[in-house]
Amino acid sequence: MKGDRVEIVVDIGGGSRNYEVAATRAGRRVEVRIARGVVEVSEVTRTGVPVRTARFMAGRTLALVEYPAEAGPLPGE
Repeated sequence: MKGDRVEIVVDIGGGSRNYEVAATRAGRRVEVRIARGVVEVSEVTRTGVPVRTARFMAGRTLALVEYPAEAGPLPGE
């Protein structure tokens, strides 16, 4: 779904830095996976092929905010 996006806030020592991964085209989605001390955020196609991937150390990740796609108008509206 176009509109899916994830915002990641990472500790950089003296402060924090924000990163954002978003679905750039219709039909794509953003998936989050946390395993073995790594947070992986990927933009994937409908078939599950990753287009872009961002990796962060889980110990440095302060916040992970997922924004779902906004619901469009219902048919007939």
